[in-house]
Amino acid sequence: MANEKRHEMSRLSSQICNQISSVFSNPTDPHPPPLDLLVTELAGVSRRGARVFLHGVGREGLMLKAFAMRLFHLGLSSHLVSDMTTPPISSPDLLIASAGPGGFSTVDAICSVAKSCGAKVVLITAQPETGSCVKHATDVCYVPAQTMASDGGGATEKGERPLLPMGSVYEGALFVLFEMVVYKLGEVLGESPESIRCRHTNLE
Repeated sequence: MANEKRHEMSRLSSQICNQISSVFSNPTDPHPPPLDLLVTELAGVSRRGARVFLHGVGREGLMLKAFAMRLFHLGLSSHLVSDMTTPPISSPDLLIASAGPGGFSTVDAICSVAKSCGAKVVLITAQPETGSCVKHATDVCYVPAQTMASDGGGATEKGERPLLPMGSVYEGALFVLFEMVVYKLGEVLGESPESIRCRHTNLE
């Protein structure tokens, strides 16, 4: 019984990881590869001594919170839009926002404010052509993954229960993408594992 359970977990985890990793085999033309775009923009933030702000809702927001933490560990001035201590955004700064299905009213509003203040806006989305947030973006980071806007109402073509429902593929792809960015950005910035670790909080 224990062996059967381990086999089932191994099978499911492999299927889930394969489904998420397949996202990065999809073409993103005419948009640049998402890894290159984010590393370039964030390296620019570091180079000009600016700040990066991050915003998302729901599970997308959780992925961005994790990303914000790692950007801080890399030495960037990293802020979540929803935090009480978030400073005002201005022209040297960068907002990274996510709207997987293309638009959320709150994300639209935040992007609009950031743009009006002169900040750069990178929108991460799976719907770059139809989303309402795109009009506020300086650059579009296209992650070609399933979201609630494209999940077909929750059933597969064969009528089976999907392995990853609603926006789970997109959200999982965000986590993987952000880990790739942290790895490559650490190389660009010359950050060692020791320097990253020393910025971790000791108030736990």
